[in-house]
Amino acid sequence: MGRSRPSSANRHATLETDQEARPGRTANRARGWITRRGTFALFALPLAVLMPRAAAAKPLRIVCLDDGLAETLLMLGVTPIAVADHEVWEKWVVEPPLPPEVADIGTILEPNLEFLQQLRPDIILSTPYLDGIKPLLERVAPVTTIGIYTPDGQPYRRAIEATRQLAALVGKESEGEALIAATEACFADVRQRLEPLSARPIYAVSFLDPRNVRVYGEKSLFQAVFDRIGIRNAWTGETNYWGFATVGIDGLATSSDARLAYLEPLPEGAGGTLTESPVWNAMPFVRNRSIMRLAPALMFGALPSASRFARLLAAALTAEHAGG
Repeated sequence: MGRSRPSSANRHATLETDQEARPGRTANRARGWITRRGTFALFALPLAVLMPRAAAAKPLRIVCLDDGLAETLLMLGVTPIAVADHEVWEKWVVEPPLPPEVADIGTILEPNLEFLQQLRPDIILSTPYLDGIKPLLERVAPVTTIGIYTPDGQPYRRAIEATRQLAALVGKESEGEALIAATEACFADVRQRLEPLSARPIYAVSFLDPRNVRVYGEKSLFQAVFDRIGIRNAWTGETNYWGFATVGIDGLATSSDARLAYLEPLPEGAGGTLTESPVWNAMPFVRNRSIMRLAPALMFGALPSASRFARLLAAALTAEHAGG
């Protein structure tokens, strides 16, 4: 698949150097002015003191064209004025919930530029995947590009870097460090709880149709989670730029003792068709009754999606163990 990526809802269903934002640096200079001139401020006119503080406190009007960046902003306590494709968020991101006041500007590859102009954003957050439409976006507002899924295949490390970059942009540095620490603490807790249940490997997949899946491996966010919670990935084959491989169900027979964790939502009608499939019923994880259904977690997400996947997997494994 190379660098190509499925678009919009289908992208989710199937499945750099970034410049610092000028508004953030302006806010820092304003705070520095107040610090250096603190003594003078005690005697200056109130208006002279309040003007730089008001400028620093004014929130940025941010349009975010990536769900991973948007979920990070929300966890930092910052609500973007608009994101792409609400339906994708509700179906694939789920958590944190999208505030109702956030506008929908259409699909990520074909945003409504007229509506975008009317929103008058201060900044547009984008990804390298959208570089093709960057010149169009720049006609509306300055664009900051932040890449989490890059050729080096280290989405978790990039997600941490993105968290810090976003936190600096919106003046939420302490909240950014708290989010990183909370994510690491989540992994440590899950790893401890799952240690007695970690002997058998797991396939993590999304169904494309009743016969084909996308299985997540190296370069994926889910692989990074596996590594941090002490779970072995049953898929050791090659993956593409985005960290998955597209295979037939029979391609998941490489491990005789593996468990299967599949992510909702399922394609329409896939559940009933699977139970009637001889290939499906011949799979070791079907015969061993080692199948776990997980609520949605964004496979192309950032730290919030990573911790959500860890929690969902922990709950499913614990329930499976309790059920014998």
